[in-house]
Amino acid sequence: MTPEIKNRIEELVNSNTIFIFIKGNKLMPQCGFSNNVVQIFNTLGATFETFDVLSDPEIREGIKEYSDWPTIPQVYINGEFAGGSDLMIEMYQNGELQQQVEIALAS
Repeated sequence: MTPEIKNRIEELVNSNTIFIFIKGNKLMPQCGFSNNVVQIFNTLGATFETFDVLSDPEIREGIKEYSDWPTIPQVYINGEFAGGSDLMIEMYQNGELQQQVEIALAS
């Protein structure tokens, strides 16, 4: 990954309290996993922004290296990688995600 791509990713990750790299956008996710994550955060009433990795192949590949996580979507909370679809579902079901989101949005 080039330093320029790394800087772009860091700017995106740090631009919002909750930032999600998905296929598509939060109004129209383009895959089931991305849709799952968007629906979870909508259900929580959380404010979040997304980046469509389908629009930028360099970011699509770079984010996998940046997080050391091989799949999309990728969720960042307060600039920290929180996980992908399966982890978000698990955290949502056990109440951990709602607590983490509340803390992040309150800070």
